[in-house]
Amino acid sequence: MEKTNKPLNFLVKIILGGIAVLIAEYFLSGIHIDNFMTGFILAAVIILINITIKPLLVILTLPITVVTLGLFLLVINALMIMLADQIIPGFQVDGFWWAVLFAIVLSIINSLFGNNLNPSD
Repeated sequence: MEKTNKPLNFLVKIILGGIAVLIAEYFLSGIHIDNFMTGFILAAVIILINITIKPLLVILTLPITVVTLGLFLLVINALMIMLADQIIPGFQVDGFWWAVLFAIVLSIINSLFGNNLNPSD
């Protein structure tokens, strides 16, 4: 049985997530992050939103997610990004479609890093 250090894993996820957020912001003109620290705070807030609010929304919207073959999850991810936009000063999304594109690009970058911004791992 392997021992894991959960707080250290959580910190690594935040650091990798912050780097991924900053890379995604560099490529997307509709996403604005004031400084590096805001990017890392954004990664931490996205992780917290993914722990608390997102599972409830996924369960409540399960029928429409099934009908759309899972594409509605993109809408849920975009709404979580827009919620983070409202919470974090220094982070701005220019609209819903920019949030969808940001969520897609962020997912691609995180998968390349091996980081999924899901703290249950």
